[in-house]
Amino acid sequence: MSNTNGKKPSALDGTTAADLLRVENLVKHYPIRGGLLQRTVAQVKAVDNVSFSVKRGETLGLVGESGCGKTTVGRTILRLIPSTSGKVIFDDKEVFNLNGNEMKALRKDMQIIFQDPYSSLDPRMPIGESVGEGLLVHGMRDTRQRNDAVMEMLKRVGLEDYHAKRYPHEFSGGQRQRIGIARALALRPKFIVCDEPVSALDVSIQAQVLNLLKDLQKDFGLTYLFIAHNLAVVEHISDRVGVMYVGKMVELAPRDQIFADPLHPYTKALLSAIPMPDPTLKRDRMILQGDVPSPVNPPSGCRFHTRCPFAVEKCKHEEPPFKELKPGHFAACWVAEEQIQKAGG
Repeated sequence: MSNTNGKKPSALDGTTAADLLRVENLVKHYPIRGGLLQRTVAQVKAVDNVSFSVKRGETLGLVGESGCGKTTVGRTILRLIPSTSGKVIFDDKEVFNLNGNEMKALRKDMQIIFQDPYSSLDPRMPIGESVGEGLLVHGMRDTRQRNDAVMEMLKRVGLEDYHAKRYPHEFSGGQRQRIGIARALALRPKFIVCDEPVSALDVSIQAQVLNLLKDLQKDFGLTYLFIAHNLAVVEHISDRVGVMYVGKMVELAPRDQIFADPLHPYTKALLSAIPMPDPTLKRDRMILQGDVPSPVNPPSGCRFHTRCPFAVEKCKHEEPPFKELKPGHFAACWVAEEQIQKAGG
């Protein structure tokens, strides 16, 4: 792990002074109300004590099954939904402590690309106005200057000037996602949450959009939190990968390390499900039994123990800490920790 300005890495996730974003013990619970007085009777533990960092200029992939909390993490970081507790420190500013004006100013540097580009665009507004709306909100009153900035951004994502006057329904899914990217880039942000930006697109279009995102990252010095459930996509674009399960981060490591030598059984199961490009080759599948536990009442101990083929008695009663088991490789697994200790001893 690199260490700059003499700042020591955090024991939690290896954060350093080179980090643009630090998430510390993030919690987001949704109340379930019931009864005549609509009292809170339970909590949906969507995100439960998650910590990680994103370095300047890198792409951190965040993966997991549907409902694991990855999208909630992205939206909570941006304060699109309020957190229950925890800290988000962006560019040395504590996001959750900012007032309205300070948060508005910070939004220029923190943007999001939504999963469904069609529902995120106003169907009654030409896309040129949609892309330029953020510029207007943040003080660019000159119409010609704003139009020039919009045209430049549309061309940058592979669209033409005449597209600015068209409406969202006149575009294909891939074109609409390019519009979403242009809108996120219009304010020249430092950080973008990419919330499953290619999951609704055809495979050939996915590759075009992913390559566009990589080119834009290089040209504009962007930092991405890339949320996805497709591990092949994550492998293509990410520098590091975090794996979530039922609201918890269970593994975090550099991309090559996590794909070559995963430590957590859940990560191993996800990787074993990736199709092989050569039909003559077969991968040893790790089939998980049972259903994903409810985030309303997650299992005690390790949340994965109800489906884990390697679980021991300790896994049922004690929650494993999320810690560095190998250099730069973090995981929360009693079995993996014991195996590494034996190998080292």
